[in-house]
Amino acid sequence: MGTTQLESVQEPKYWHLKTVLSEALDSDFAVGEILPNERELAARFGVARATLRQALEQLELEGRLQRRRGVGTTVAPPRVGVAVSTAQHDWTGGGAGEAWQPVDCRTAAAPAAVAGMLEVAGDEPVHIVRRIRLTHGQAVAAELLYVPAASVPDLSAIETASGPARARSVVRELHRLGLDGQDRSVELGSARADDAKELDRLPGAPVLVVTTRYLAAGGTAAVAVATYRADTCRLTFGDSGDLEISHPDRTRQAS
Repeated sequence: MGTTQLESVQEPKYWHLKTVLSEALDSDFAVGEILPNERELAARFGVARATLRQALEQLELEGRLQRRRGVGTTVAPPRVGVAVSTAQHDWTGGGAGEAWQPVDCRTAAAPAAVAGMLEVAGDEPVHIVRRIRLTHGQAVAAELLYVPAASVPDLSAIETASGPARARSVVRELHRLGLDGQDRSVELGSARADDAKELDRLPGAPVLVVTTRYLAAGGTAAVAVATYRADTCRLTFGDSGDLEISHPDRTRQAS
């Protein structure tokens, strides 16, 4: 990567720098290779470090770079295609080889936005199942699945079960419901501390937030809020998968 001085251009300097860096990533770096530190890069391109950071953040958002704890900024591999299916067996994930792995389950009040979707009182406790989605052995998403007690009335083992076993009990009961349909929205968000840790990201890293409302028996059976790594994931939808575009200023990630 040679020294390049940025001349006056119509577009913002960081955007022009992003283009220059992107071309350099294609020609001068291999996947997984660590980039020089910010001071060195800023000196090479004759820009302020703040401008450089903006360019690097854009490249991370586009999936070209990854920031890793204790490593630095590396060249990212191509994004992995992750299917977001409307099939019922995919949302319950009941098989031994399931992509969604149960982590824990607790009972607590849902966030206000989720409670509204579930049509339950704000202080009504619901089952909150936490799961991790694995693709080729890599954690690509973390999910919170909110399930009201009315959706799993025959859940007899929940009082004594704990951890993954408790989570599997809830999911097993959900599997018995006949799913009438679902709706889904996707928005750009920032990784919270707990999601970042499980997905090997830095807090605040860009993520894709997929919120799904599952419908059964004339009401909402469950709501899932899944956080996908934006740097490695490319979400794909089936023919029946509706996609709602949400303005980031009007929506908030549920927690």
